[in-house]
Amino acid sequence: MKVLLVEDDASLREGMGELIAEQAEVRDASSVAQALAALREELFCLVVTDLRIGETGEGGRIILEAARQRLQPVAIVSAATSDEVVKVLRPHEPDAVLAKPFQIDDILALVERFVGLGTQVEQAAKRGPPAGTWTEVAAGFQVLEESGGCVWARMAPGASYSRPALRGRSGVMVVEGSLEVEGERRVGHQYFYLAAGPREVRTHEGCLAVSMALRG
Repeated sequence: MKVLLVEDDASLREGMGELIAEQAEVRDASSVAQALAALREELFCLVVTDLRIGETGEGGRIILEAARQRLQPVAIVSAATSDEVVKVLRPHEPDAVLAKPFQIDDILALVERFVGLGTQVEQAAKRGPPAGTWTEVAAGFQVLEESGGCVWARMAPGASYSRPALRGRSGVMVVEGSLEVEGERRVGHQYFYLAAGPREVRTHEGCLAVSMALRG
């Protein structure tokens, strides 16, 4: 699991990077351009970005939009009030907000929450779906729920579904085949994140995926 840290203050970026590195691999970016390049090149289990980064002060919104398109969660770091954060990011909503000034435990807990989600989903993908009865919720779309919170989804080739059981602040990993979410394609053993709200998913070759909801 890897975290993208976007911060234009060098000393703060270094300090935050050292803390995040205790739990995950870190790629840092000091500008909006560097952050967008990183999002094109890699997949992250979490993007942590300052709200007002960039000359226009709207870098946080730009990065959030790009991360949404890439199906990656975003935590906004800001000293602004909740109303100001909502105004700058509208119509998008971050997956978490880290208020300045923050304590060491605050950033550690934030990273642990998202890295832990990705790790749990990855572990479930390695062990495979349990024995049980699959429920068909739409043509070519079946789900199997585990007591521990994992939800398995199995899609037949060519199937699509506009309101999947996987929707809403969940970590997802494709185990077999491929899955397309609003134009963004993921293949076997690739992890991604679904923000709140319904999403259209489809598959050309068929797909087996597992998801788990973000807690807290």
